[in-house]
Amino acid sequence: MKHTVTEVTLNNGAKGLFVHVPAATVMSFDINFRAGDFLCPPEKWETAHLMEHLLLGANERIPKARAFQAEFEKNGAYSNASTSSYDITYEAECADFEWQRITDLLLAAISKPLFLADEFKAEYGNVREEMTGRANNHFRHLSLALREAYGYQIRTDQERLKLMRNVTVEDIREHYLKTHFTNNMRFVIAGKLTESRRQNIVDMLESMTLPKGRGRIALPDEKPKGLAEPLYIQNRTVDNIHFYFDTFIPRRLNEDEADALGLVNTMLTETLHSRILGEAREQGLVYGMSSNYLQTKCATNWWFGSQVTAENAPALFTIIAKEINAVRDGEITHADIAAAQQYTLGRFQRSGQTVGGVSAGYTGRYFFEDVIDDYYGTPERIKAVTREQIVAVANEFFSQRAFGLGFLGTAPKELRQQLLDIIHP
Repeated sequence: MKHTVTEVTLNNGAKGLFVHVPAATVMSFDINFRAGDFLCPPEKWETAHLMEHLLLGANERIPKARAFQAEFEKNGAYSNASTSSYDITYEAECADFEWQRITDLLLAAISKPLFLADEFKAEYGNVREEMTGRANNHFRHLSLALREAYGYQIRTDQERLKLMRNVTVEDIREHYLKTHFTNNMRFVIAGKLTESRRQNIVDMLESMTLPKGRGRIALPDEKPKGLAEPLYIQNRTVDNIHFYFDTFIPRRLNEDEADALGLVNTMLTETLHSRILGEAREQGLVYGMSSNYLQTKCATNWWFGSQVTAENAPALFTIIAKEINAVRDGEITHADIAAAQQYTLGRFQRSGQTVGGVSAGYTGRYFFEDVIDDYYGTPERIKAVTREQIVAVANEFFSQRAFGLGFLGTAPKELRQQLLDIIHP
């Protein structure tokens, strides 16, 4: 969708983006605080998540969570919140005609929560149900266990369920006071933002009854380490093998490198004709497979993952190793690159069909590092990726010798060693 972006710094220290979409019929709000799990005491790891559940509930304006939600949603508006290792983000979307009412309600919830003891008891049960459901996700279990083993500040859902019992409503109030101040706040608001409407929203944001604080809370300096041997989570109820293979470099990628690595993932796993997934499907080895990269403050992680039966695993790992080495050796044709570019450009264009989709194009980097992505420059960056860039970025990951492999399910030790020998950098 056609749009323009304006960055503002408010008098109270909050910073954000106004994304003006002239044709919009909805408004989208994302309000972020650096308030995630890493700021919680280890024995009270679930504090941030429990606080997030309580916050969009009882407040000074409407002192009952269910009544607040009824008022918020009466014209079809949507609200939600999410907690990650680093951040808590509150989000909302509404019809254009009620933007002012929803802005007012959302900001009241964020700035004037009550954290009632009876609602804490109810949300404690809801979070426990959520975490129990997450704990049944085998890929998530393995991913979190690996990240913990690499040295990231993270806990598995199984651990978090045990630690929940240590959290009290007083801990939640303390975490809120420690993290919810305006210098620690970032926002992306998108929709039909005329000059008068934008000024109205600025006035509402600057009137929030939050302390100013001392500045944006810094991200942790996490420096992941490789694993000497594969991590194995045995689960006899899982007949096949879930696996992740990770490599690391001790820095963040620049834009050109990130674009190149994005094309590599498209080339290798993102389509049914890709070089790894396409060949594996052609041989009847695996239903699906993924790869991607994750950037943190001090490192970048390139990963591959899937689930496969024990009998098919060696053949699949052989394909993975062969195709990664082919990329490293520069065995990439202009047709390979052109096909990956064409697919990536189409996916990018599809991502911007809605106001929320356009907004999501800015929230990731802005909330993480205060960087405004050049949204309209993305197609040219994709088209500019070269074979030399692809080969260079792929080889850097493996030259570091920082890697790890993890399995969940039923995988005998001999098989795990065989797979490690095949995939070892």
